[in-house]
Amino acid sequence: MCTSEDPPDDGFDLDLKDPTPPLATVRERLSAEMNALEDQKLDDLLLICNELVTNAYEHAEGPRRIAVHCVRHRTAVLVEVRDGSPDRRLAPRRSRTDEARGRGLVLVGALAPDSWGVRTEATGKTVWAELALT
Repeated sequence: MCTSEDPPDDGFDLDLKDPTPPLATVRERLSAEMNALEDQKLDDLLLICNELVTNAYEHAEGPRRIAVHCVRHRTAVLVEVRDGSPDRRLAPRRSRTDEARGRGLVLVGALAPDSWGVRTEATGKTVWAELALT
């Protein structure tokens, strides 16, 4: 939602327990919770969430969780995807033009330049990205 009238805890947390990435569920929840965003920002946020959740399933062990919340006085949305792998190696790479995969972190970096990263925690890691709304 991220409007000035909203309480400071607007957003959502969702356990990702499905054996395959529940991307449709994440997109539906995100669209419902962040429906006050302008269309382009919502599309950017959907793409960031999609890529980070997909990476958590493809490159890490569970348990997995996504958190999406407004931050910085509602001028940004913070996406955090937690997984059970302590491996911090995240490497955006250039995919060849004939490859159908491998562009996720490049896209995240383009939408959230200098505002994404990874932090290690006791039981895994969190990959995060902050999308500016202004």
